[in-house]
Amino acid sequence: MKVLKFGGTSVGSSKNINKVISILENYGKSDTVICVVSAVGGITDKLLLAGKQAQNKEQAFLNTFNDIKEKHIDIVKTLNPENSASILNEVEEKLNGLKSLLEGIFLINELSPKTSDKLVSYGELLSSYIVAETMKNRGISAERKNSQELIVTNSNFTKAEVDYKATNKNIQDYFKSDSKTVTILPGFISKSKTGEITTLGRGGSDFTAAIVAAALQVEQLEIWTDVSGMYTTNPKLVKQAYPIDKISYQEAMELSHFGAKVLYPPTVQPVLSLSIPIHIKNTLEPEAAGTIISNDEVTSTKPVKGISNISNIALLTLEGSGMVGIPGFSKRLFETLSQEKINIIMITQASSEHSICLGIEEKDAENAKVAIDAVFENEIALNKIEPIIVETGLSIIALVGDNMKNHQGISGKMFSSLGKNNVNVRAIAQGASEKNITAVIAEKDVKKALNTLHEQFFESKTKQLNVFITGVGNVGERLVEQIHQQKKFLKDNLKIKMRVVGLSNSRKMIFAEEGIDLTNWKAQLEEGEAATLQGFFEKTKSLNLRNSIFVDVTANKNVADLYAQYLRESIGVVACNKIACSSDFENYKLLKRLSLKYNAPLLFETNVGAGLPIIDTLNNLVASGDKIHSIQAVLSGSLNFVFNNFNDQTKFYDVVKQAGAEGYTEPDPRIDLSGVDVARKILILARESGVEMNLEDIKNKSFLSEAGLKSDTVDDFYETLIADEAHYQSLYASAKANNCQLKYVAKFDQGKASVSLQEIPEGHPFYNLEGSDNIVMFYTQRYPKNPMIIKGAGAGADVTASGLFADIIRIAND
Repeated sequence: MKVLKFGGTSVGSSKNINKVISILENYGKSDTVICVVSAVGGITDKLLLAGKQAQNKEQAFLNTFNDIKEKHIDIVKTLNPENSASILNEVEEKLNGLKSLLEGIFLINELSPKTSDKLVSYGELLSSYIVAETMKNRGISAERKNSQELIVTNSNFTKAEVDYKATNKNIQDYFKSDSKTVTILPGFISKSKTGEITTLGRGGSDFTAAIVAAALQVEQLEIWTDVSGMYTTNPKLVKQAYPIDKISYQEAMELSHFGAKVLYPPTVQPVLSLSIPIHIKNTLEPEAAGTIISNDEVTSTKPVKGISNISNIALLTLEGSGMVGIPGFSKRLFETLSQEKINIIMITQASSEHSICLGIEEKDAENAKVAIDAVFENEIALNKIEPIIVETGLSIIALVGDNMKNHQGISGKMFSSLGKNNVNVRAIAQGASEKNITAVIAEKDVKKALNTLHEQFFESKTKQLNVFITGVGNVGERLVEQIHQQKKFLKDNLKIKMRVVGLSNSRKMIFAEEGIDLTNWKAQLEEGEAATLQGFFEKTKSLNLRNSIFVDVTANKNVADLYAQYLRESIGVVACNKIACSSDFENYKLLKRLSLKYNAPLLFETNVGAGLPIIDTLNNLVASGDKIHSIQAVLSGSLNFVFNNFNDQTKFYDVVKQAGAEGYTEPDPRIDLSGVDVARKILILARESGVEMNLEDIKNKSFLSEAGLKSDTVDDFYETLIADEAHYQSLYASAKANNCQLKYVAKFDQGKASVSLQEIPEGHPFYNLEGSDNIVMFYTQRYPKNPMIIKGAGAGADVTASGLFADIIRIAND
């Protein structure tokens, strides 16, 4: 004998009811089947709404009734296209009874618990009748038995208590003589000992099925719903969530208490006490394995079995110095809430006894505050305690697992991963049994928190990065291409799932929470919304995704000015824009502090040397205790390109134009040729060495002509290059005469820094520096005579993009 229960979604449409009938017919081929059904999906809520409308003298109750009627008539006709007359007659007769009841409620302006039970019972009575009669029409051996004739309760309307002795006898006696292959029972409904209609309360259909399964002591109870079992977490919020194969009763009840809606724990008590397993199955995917809940020992390498959440939570805090050492405060608090019929979901109390926090449903918050403040009115007046503090807009998340108590560091991992993603925890509770760890967080952070914790405890150490890129010109375009090209490699080899969620240029911006399709991102961007820097930030913030990284591929001061806002939201910043880190020293230190405070990485390797590991190497030297004595460097790939290609056979103007065309200089070449760019780079290295310095402290001896320095526009500047060719040829001639190469050199020594064009003699490490290469020499306490040298391509879109890419990966590996 099999006992199956189908929920509201399973019988929510003619299509789904056909699936239910198919499952029952298949089971009936080899066994006797008892099937408990809920009301058609959404009908119980509509019945309650119609009752409330009628009670309030709202004529709209008739519209709600008509919706209920049309829904059932449509299902009957669709399920029975050729032979529905007799079924329709009975259904319409029941609906007429429902209408009469609603009209009575309307007339007397009253809806008592007793009447409410009679009202909502129509849902299950209608659905069970339709299913049973449809099966008969199709030649299946089926019969409906009204559960009200089997389940006996007291008269506690809306949540009646079962008389198990009478109920079990009724069920056993009936099914001894029942010869039908399939028996359909309406769930949720029952009758009192005096014959009055009652209901079994929330989860009542599960309860009906559990009562029957326990009375008949079947081998297993099957609960069919619209998901394939109990999931590791809410699959609607976490796409990586997956069904749990096996789970203990205790774990299932903990998950259900904290929001997993597949099972309502109190309703399964009858089967739990007899150790009858429960199998959660999916009506829409009957072949799916589902979840088995039992007392059998479940071996698992994962200490956490699932993550659950409850939304719409309010946090009540009772606190005051007058509570310390005084017994009775907790008793009075809990009694007050009990009298108001307010359910407490979570409790936590400070060991100092200075405060007690309670988590309750948000809808009860106002009532709770009024009641508690009234009870403690005297203590509040004497300033012994504060008026109750109510915080709303919260949610509870919980880690659940029987094996958590045997594993160290679970709570540490939980709160560390939440903290890194700027999820603020308002309250914490953990039972002595260590089967769950509960935290109260802001409602807006639930999705990010669940995804963060699921990644931490259930995924094969694959870290998801959500990348937002501003500036998709030459370098930005290459970065997007590299991310697209390496996507599979990152996932397979580095366990990094990288998604570009936001893209912006100076005109347009686009976002896709699940990741932008990078095969045609340019076309998408052209169709995007108008771009603003603040708008890009606000959208990045509002998406509130875990492991978010903002990548600045611009040279725009206004973009750099937003770094602090991103960091305060625990959004990491990766920048090739040098303006922020070479700005006023106080701003530089502020960004560093914010990075530490909000666990938001601030990486800017490409500020110096494009993709060369210059800053990373410097940071490692300092972190390991080495002292930087001096730095000598050629840090401008553009200037090195210019002077490597300039000679007495070329014109300086032509070489500068070529450098711009090949992407080595900024659109305004004065930024590179004035030496300001190099000054910023040596400033950043000096600061990373631990020295307090500003840009104006760096001595910059320019090689440009006086006219070039005074030029107002880029066009004017190019004109000066033509006019002052003799000046630039003289620089080359001097170097040639001295058998030297021209290099633009940055120096930092004894707390002072300078940048200037220098004649480098043969044999010097800078002499043979080719193309757009950079070179840096670190003289340190450990490298006093033979410096540590880093050399390689220091400019170009591909290498700069690769440097940005490397910083993003560093964040993933953090």
